[in-house]
Amino acid sequence: MKWNKVLPPASISLFVKGILTFEDNAPIPETILPFYADGYPGLMYHETPGGMSVQPQNKQMPSAYLYGQTIHPVDIHLKGTYRIIVFQLYPFVLNSLFDVDPQLLNNDCYNLGQHDHWLQFERRLSNQDIPGQINIMQEFISGLVSNKKKEPDAEVGKAIELILDRKAQISVKEICETLFLTPRTLERRFLKAVGLPAKDFIQITRFQQSLEQLAGKQFTRLTDIVYANGFADQSHFIRVFKAFTGKTPKGFLYF
Repeated sequence: MKWNKVLPPASISLFVKGILTFEDNAPIPETILPFYADGYPGLMYHETPGGMSVQPQNKQMPSAYLYGQTIHPVDIHLKGTYRIIVFQLYPFVLNSLFDVDPQLLNNDCYNLGQHDHWLQFERRLSNQDIPGQINIMQEFISGLVSNKKKEPDAEVGKAIELILDRKAQISVKEICETLFLTPRTLERRFLKAVGLPAKDFIQITRFQQSLEQLAGKQFTRLTDIVYANGFADQSHFIRVFKAFTGKTPKGFLYF
């Protein structure tokens, strides 16, 4: 499998975190890609002649869809050759650009074929190489940005920025004190914009950081990861890791 990460152009960089591509032209009967919580929804387009399904839901996926917060682990099953392009979106984008309630897309997806403007862009994607397809998808996002009916919630954006800048080493109380918001107000606005409470987004961010460190073997002892990411102790880390992956950290390493 070949994969690549592309930075979005400045015109959409406030809405798109990154662009990921995956491609394999080898005649492999089936490829399974695990998918874990990372705090970011996304827009996925794929060309998979044999079909793409998501397990354990056993759901056949359309050629293009939005997905929300992935709280429970899923596996993407690909039959034969495939090409996948993923636009990682910032957490507030589903509500702001697509006018979709993000809570409804937690562990779920939205068929982009239902979107008024998407199909005219999708028709242009065939017979294009990956850079050409990325350009067309960027054009689609740029149109949404230019014509958006809702501005992103600025205070939620600041809260997310605080969480990421502090590498999730921050509490909801500290966020509220910094932004002069009550916990109830932050909870309501964060849920509406992101689909999750702020405390859950913090937890997911901690998990994702630890997952990257574990996968990259960036540690000497497991406790290095535990305390670097603000977990109370090793048992707490193992519980959180298993909730998001279905595996213990040790099981993940040998998976």
